[in-house]
Amino acid sequence: MQYDSNIASTDEGQAPLTCVVDIDTSAAPPAEQFDLYRSWNSNLGDVTLLREKFTSFTAHQQVWQLGSLALMSLDYHGTGYRRRWNNKKDPLFDHWILSVPLTVPDNGGPSIPGQLHWHCLAAPYEAEGEDDGALALLLPRDFAFSQPFDLAIRPEMAALIVDYLQLLHRSLPSRIDRDAEHIAVATTTLLAACLAPSRDHLVEAEGPINGVIMARAKKLIAAQLAKRDLSPKKLCRDLNISRSRLYRIFEASGGISNYIRRQRLLRTKDILGDDKDRRSISLIAEEWGFMDPSTYSRTFRREFGMTPKEAREASWLRIEQAPRASAEHLAVGGSLWSSLLASGNIEGRS
Repeated sequence: MQYDSNIASTDEGQAPLTCVVDIDTSAAPPAEQFDLYRSWNSNLGDVTLLREKFTSFTAHQQVWQLGSLALMSLDYHGTGYRRRWNNKKDPLFDHWILSVPLTVPDNGGPSIPGQLHWHCLAAPYEAEGEDDGALALLLPRDFAFSQPFDLAIRPEMAALIVDYLQLLHRSLPSRIDRDAEHIAVATTTLLAACLAPSRDHLVEAEGPINGVIMARAKKLIAAQLAKRDLSPKKLCRDLNISRSRLYRIFEASGGISNYIRRQRLLRTKDILGDDKDRRSISLIAEEWGFMDPSTYSRTFRREFGMTPKEAREASWLRIEQAPRASAEHLAVGGSLWSSLLASGNIEGRS
């Protein structure tokens, strides 16, 4: 499943997909922030702090309605408190919930997902965590093919679901209203393929699964772009997929080899635009796998319509002519589920 981030129409059905819930604790006094956060999901369960004293609890919660599904994101990065969650004994909802805890690394990089949790809100459930946030997907009780409360998911399928939920969450700000039903169908087919693997389910879920594989491949390529041994064969091995599937997934990008070459060309173009990097063009090209200067120059010109030398000169000229920002300019620059139930967005227990 691929997403177009350039949709900006405001016609009927073309309006941006918006959150049905978008709340945070910033408006409450610091000492009352945790109690406010706790109230958001009080119809589902109870969350308690395992450390009593705290000065504040900054949290942000969003919910997107996707047909009969709902995706919820929680962000409480930096609170530093261990929490315990308990399902209510008689909850208002009996939905299945897939949740992924997220941890932000010390260097501030992308969130690191934890282990996928799968349970029914109508069943006893208790968990503890000290993460920085979470993603959760809520599904109707009848979704899981009449399975028991505890549903086993193979590790490789759980990893696929985790990657998909992160990819889906990142894409939602660029979606439009009419995409919601299509996303719900794609999500449902992927989950069916992961929870009850069969040839038919896997064929139906090929689109969203390929979207996850492409995201994984692009992440691997970005991390290994300067390595000489980066190749389609190595990617197939790292991704555990066939060569034909990798080629098919990147067909729209002109093929996997073309994608890697273009990413390397873009990287050299960025470096050539840095007036602090005075290395020779051939040395920069060699660093990113272009061993023959003349071949690199021809390839660069075919891609960008100018030679590497012309690109460097044009970039440096723009830097020299750019107006300097003044110091003055620099200083200036420098209960949730009840409402959903009432609105009819999510059906409660019958």
